[in-house]
Amino acid sequence: MNAVVTHIMQVSPTMKIFRIAPDGWDLPQFSAGQFAALGLPGSAPRVEGSAPDAEEVEPDKLIKRVYSIASSSKNNEFIEFYITLVRSGALTPRLFALNIGDKIELGKKAVGMFTLDQVAPDQNVVLVATGTGVAPYMSMLRSDALGTRTGKIAVLHGAANSWDLGYSSELVLLESLTSKLKYLPTILEPQKEAAKWNGLTKFVQDIWSDKIIDKAFGSELKPENTHIFLCGNPRMVEAMKTVLNSEGFVEHTKKEPGQIHIESW
Repeated sequence: MNAVVTHIMQVSPTMKIFRIAPDGWDLPQFSAGQFAALGLPGSAPRVEGSAPDAEEVEPDKLIKRVYSIASSSKNNEFIEFYITLVRSGALTPRLFALNIGDKIELGKKAVGMFTLDQVAPDQNVVLVATGTGVAPYMSMLRSDALGTRTGKIAVLHGAANSWDLGYSSELVLLESLTSKLKYLPTILEPQKEAAKWNGLTKFVQDIWSDKIIDKAFGSELKPENTHIFLCGNPRMVEAMKTVLNSEGFVEHTKKEPGQIHIESW
């Protein structure tokens, strides 16, 4: 329990933003797009309304999971995470019971290859997410991707409803400050909105197929000039891969460079 909760923001009934600060040690350097581990002991309480543990948990054993970092890589005071409550899960019901000032275990090393440093700065980048999958993209944008890259950047974020579109206010602000960035939020249940939703109401793969991003950029997006990042619901990732493969985009691996980058953990 080497860290402390310094900030909690309720985004929706099942989504929260947490800021975790180290307690007596310095945060290591990390690259925007990487993830880090959080942990709590089995004795930590579960949030009200969650399901009981599926199996017996040892009180003193740490329950650990990894989450994408949403904060800037230039920030050394805290690490920010955007997390969805899984009511039947082992860790998230315990995370959602935390209060500011509570202790938590924070991994001392961030890992992952889901980063922009493998993409030439003059290439276009399309960052596709559902739900909390937008977290690593916030780290990229907050770490000066808009300042160091010459290619255009689009954030395509899908959710059930507008209140599930975490960081939307910040993304709207960033879009208003630079012509490099296009923010395209989409929801699937507009009938549940408190006020009329005037934005997109399609699956993210349909937005790509309908060339809506091409129109926003004013140019054709193709494997020669564009890289695609995918993070979120596995069904979305597979659907996007199918569409992209049909257009000549290939998945990026250590052995074979490509234009599709997937955060699959």
